Amino acid sequence: MQETKAAVKEYLLASDFDQTLSFHDSGLILSELVGIPAQQFERKTSLLAQQNLVQQGAELAYLLIHDPEYRSRVRQEHLMETGKRVRLKKNLPQLRQILQDGIEGYTFAFHVISAAPQAVIESALETILPAEYIHGTKFIFDRTGRVESLVRATAGYGKVTTLEELQAKLQVSADRIIYVGDGSSDIHVMLHINRRDGFTIAASESKKIAQIAKRTVSSENALSILVPILEEIVGWSPPRIRGFFEEHGLLIREWDRSRTDWLEIGQSAPARAKPEGFNEVSGG
Repeated sequence: MQETKAAVKEYLLASDFDQTLSFHDSGLILSELVGIPAQQFERKTSLLAQQNLVQQGAELAYLLIHDPEYRSRVRQEHLMETGKRVRLKKNLPQLRQILQDGIEGYTFAFHVISAAPQAVIESALETILPAEYIHGTKFIFDRTGRVESLVRATAGYGKVTTLEELQAKLQVSADRIIYVGDGSSDIHVMLHINRRDGFTIAASESKKIAQIAKRTVSSENALSILVPILEEIVGWSPPRIRGFFEEHGLLIREWDRSRTDWLEIGQSAPARAKPEGFNEVSGG
């Protein structure tokens, strides 16, 4: 029994939320929910980014605390409703299940580290991931539900701090950390992981992030991030990776391996019994 346990390699897999596990910025969804035009939100956040007034990714947190329009309109209930309106990438529950079950000698502790408000992420992932695995920007609310103060913004270097705390808690070595992100708020944490021989995956072709990440994956399916993990970490060949997906009732329809892995994942044929919790999907 001890030999079997020693053979299992334990990894920490941390992922951003907005536009990594979802399709849109939660700040845009929140703004439209409370009647603030998307263009106005983009203008305000762009100005904050240019001024370097806050860590990149923490612009929404700043607006919720300091901007009169957001302070007067946004309540905690709006953050929760925003989470329910977030469109998640396909097969996210299946990704969580596969990581939880482990992969032939590997286990992956799946956590979300994001600058998005904690309440938004918890609401969006309510049936997928327990709250203790979610590390978003936390606020204190007053009796009316309005944001009163900031506890911690998980943006920029704040993500590095959160990751280090998780690493210490889980007792995972630095070279067994995997991070998935899509934007400028992920640059600090990706550079930090790369320097310590960890593995980074970009979920966007943005030059700022793609040139830092060790692999880039573009897909509408959350399961796509398994491909570079199975290939680079687990050491599987493309045919074996395709076979693994088919075992779970899924099919990699397209896999364009130019500079970026472009994947389309759908239900495999012929139909077969799928493990409990796996739904029919049509990727990208």
